[in-house]
Amino acid sequence: MIELQKATDHPLDENVVFHVHGVTKIYQMGEVQVRALRGIDLDLYKGEFTVLLGASGSGKSTLLNILGGLDSPTEGHVIYGDRDLTRASEKELTAYRRYHVGFVFQFYNLIPSLTALENIAVVTEIAQSPMQPEEALRMVDLGDRLHHFPAQLSGGEQQRVAIARAIAKNPDVLLCDEPTGALDSKTGIVVLQALQRVNQELGTTTAVITHNAGIAQMADRVIHLADGRISQVDVNETKLAPSQLSW
Repeated sequence: MIELQKATDHPLDENVVFHVHGVTKIYQMGEVQVRALRGIDLDLYKGEFTVLLGASGSGKSTLLNILGGLDSPTEGHVIYGDRDLTRASEKELTAYRRYHVGFVFQFYNLIPSLTALENIAVVTEIAQSPMQPEEALRMVDLGDRLHHFPAQLSGGEQQRVAIARAIAKNPDVLLCDEPTGALDSKTGIVVLQALQRVNQELGTTTAVITHNAGIAQMADRVIHLADGRISQVDVNETKLAPSQLSW
């Protein structure tokens, strides 16, 4: 476990995984300042499936990267449990990413020379309390593809291997950046079913960013972003199954 500085000035509900307060992100592009985030306030809860929805340039990827410890805010605080990520050292952030967070990106980033099983074992060998790689692949319905190389798998199957790799270290949080962005709708639905199963069976707090409004209907909550701000928050009283989605 990481030993980050406690955020004693932010008493939190024990169900809150992330408490984001006043987060601003400014990138310096030559002489031009680009404001990617403009004062984000947000809580994410244990076991929740959240969709961060917005157009390209709305700030959703920047926010996800800050939650995952891949980037840091210009201003504001990100509290994980009772620890302040914005006060963490690089060593502490590395440990946070390694032990607490699973990442799924639009592109699968599998190692071509390793089988599906071996791609996952690379992660589980450095995790603290991992599941067996075979178990992770079974969770995404790839128990019969253990020894296939990425080139022998379809795009959807490769993305499911990437999900299995992310969950195999038993992370508290799963952060997904456009996980269906490179897939057709039929294949995307299979990937979303895998994410939903992980969320429901493991209780992993899951945040998915997308520009695809159709995906929002399967979420517990939908956080709408526009121009670096949260423009709206919706709660889905009735969620749709991935197989019911259309886009």
